Amino acid sequence: MADFELYKYQEEVVERALKGENIIIWLPTGGGKTRAAVYVAKRHLETTANAKVVVLVNMVHLVDQHYSKEFKPHLGSLYNLIKVSGVSEEKDFFGKVVQRNDVIICTAQILYNALIDKEEAKHVELSDITLLIIDECHHTHKEAVYNKVMRCYMEKKLKGERQLPQILGLTASPGTGGARILEDAVEHVLEICANLDSAIVSTKNYEPELMKKVPRPVKTFDIVEKRHADPLGDHLKWMMLQIHDFMNLPRDARLRQCGTQEYEADVVILEQRGVRENNRLVAQCALHLRQYNDALLINDTLRMMDAYRSLEEFYDSKTTTAMDGTDFFLLGLFEENQVELRKLAADSHFENPNMAKLESVLLQQFGPSVKSRGILFSKTRQSTRCLFDWVLKSRALQTAGVKAAILTGAGNGITYMTQNEQAETIRRFRQGDLNLLISTSVAEEGLDIPECNLVVRYGLLTNEIAQQQASGRARAVDSQYSVVARADGKEVRRERINEDLEVLTAKAIAAVQRMTQQDFRRKISSLQNEAVIINKILETKKMEKRARFQASSIRLLCRNCFQPVASGSDIRLLEKAHFVNINPDFKNHFKVGGQVVLPRSFEDWEPGCRISCNNGNCNKEWGFQMKYKKAIILPNMAICNFALETPGERMTVKKWKDVPFAVEDFNFEQYCQDHHPDLFD
Repeated sequence: MADFELYKYQEEVVERALKGENIIIWLPTGGGKTRAAVYVAKRHLETTANAKVVVLVNMVHLVDQHYSKEFKPHLGSLYNLIKVSGVSEEKDFFGKVVQRNDVIICTAQILYNALIDKEEAKHVELSDITLLIIDECHHTHKEAVYNKVMRCYMEKKLKGERQLPQILGLTASPGTGGARILEDAVEHVLEICANLDSAIVSTKNYEPELMKKVPRPVKTFDIVEKRHADPLGDHLKWMMLQIHDFMNLPRDARLRQCGTQEYEADVVILEQRGVRENNRLVAQCALHLRQYNDALLINDTLRMMDAYRSLEEFYDSKTTTAMDGTDFFLLGLFEENQVELRKLAADSHFENPNMAKLESVLLQQFGPSVKSRGILFSKTRQSTRCLFDWVLKSRALQTAGVKAAILTGAGNGITYMTQNEQAETIRRFRQGDLNLLISTSVAEEGLDIPECNLVVRYGLLTNEIAQQQASGRARAVDSQYSVVARADGKEVRRERINEDLEVLTAKAIAAVQRMTQQDFRRKISSLQNEAVIINKILETKKMEKRARFQASSIRLLCRNCFQPVASGSDIRLLEKAHFVNINPDFKNHFKVGGQVVLPRSFEDWEPGCRISCNNGNCNKEWGFQMKYKKAIILPNMAICNFALETPGERMTVKKWKDVPFAVEDFNFEQYCQDHHPDLFD
């Protein structure tokens, strides 16, 4: 492969990495961080005996992107490269994969699993790696998987082990970690440096060249005047008050203003309280109030009909699941008001003015003879679908030649995209078949999306890192970065704060870079030792929490009808990921629904059918069956759909890691002996 050149500012930021130092490269989105990393990797492979480069990314779709767009073209003719993610069969033999290849590009979870796995074919030691490149390395904090990988590194470093990989981190912004003053922001940047055992570098001598390569877009606040009247919103709030009265709201319950994120947080807590106190009336009313609040939030940012349809979809699923007077009241309230709600939602005189302003912003950049390319950022997958439908139905936008598509995160379920769908959407955008992406935050970070001349942030409250990454997508000359928001809205205030935090981040980094080598090393060493102690304390607390109760003393109840359905001792952890019920009597408590379809296959299991509570009309979805080793069918349970009855209290948890009892590992042979003893006669 012919050598490739870097810009002068890139040469400056890789200088210390080429000397073997641990470095974080800080460059803006579009500044060529990945290209600089490829250059460091190439030089490392050329100059290091038995070199082994591992590139870590935090999202699955970035594995193929880094492999195909950067590392393969520049290193593929000279070295063995491979990409590995959760959808790759190679992950099951990752130890062998690392041995056989020079450059491995993978998700961080794959490497972390290999570091803690004792099985020879899967296990990897950090000493096997000579250069570890960490993309979007500002995520190396708290319980993020990057930080778990680096804890393995730190453990070995503090024990005095010398054979550790060189670290190269890449970030567009480490952020301030929530800090508002310089001293605390400096501390946050130092913590990121300590977690990565690295110094942070940026260009000092070639800033004009960097600014020319990555021009800043023109930022506009496209302010929407307040709605003159909102009869749909008023009617929804009136219905919420009827529910408040019906549920006899506990005196000490706190519910803030309807139609806000704060109200949503309050009703989430209220639902949990209802479950804890065996009060189904409160729990169910809280769940329905959350749906009404969602409709109000949608009414604030999208079309009135989108708000109405969100409620209609919710109640469509409730018509066959009414169990008691609470359910009949809530269902009846919606049905009695449904015609009026639909009529109000269809009245164009009161349509959300945000939509007209958004249309105006788009029409300023798009036209039949104008070649524009833009990204419209919105908060949720649901909002991207509504905005896409709006674009298709807008005669003005269609006449202007807007060709839109949705871009959301990869995952399972109908609201997610597969990796292939993501790649195809970006390919069509790059080729010009599409000129507007309607995206969640997935397009802010890392994705190789071509230069845009318009970026719009619509109804978003995010931090300064996300703002800088989104802004960095508008890289074309004379590009526009638009914030569409209400005059009195939180979005404008948040955007202004983020601007100040961006400046604060730069000041904090500069302060860290001015530290003497001795002071920097002393501070980093202190933070690393402190982190190890804190982590040990937290791990001890976790173990104590898991050991609070015997598994046999815990009962699992359906979160909807409160029917006891399982014991904690029935649960086993399968392949470190799936919590399954091994009690054959559990099948008496659920009914089997439609087939689960996932966009990938797995080594030892395949999805079966959905399972839901069969207590009368409950029908609460619990999880799905999984066929393991083509031999046995096990119910895979989502703990968020259950309540836990402990000897001390009733409680709810979001994730299995938070349950107050230890879950045994699944033993296939033992299971077969217990449930199919005839096979062992």
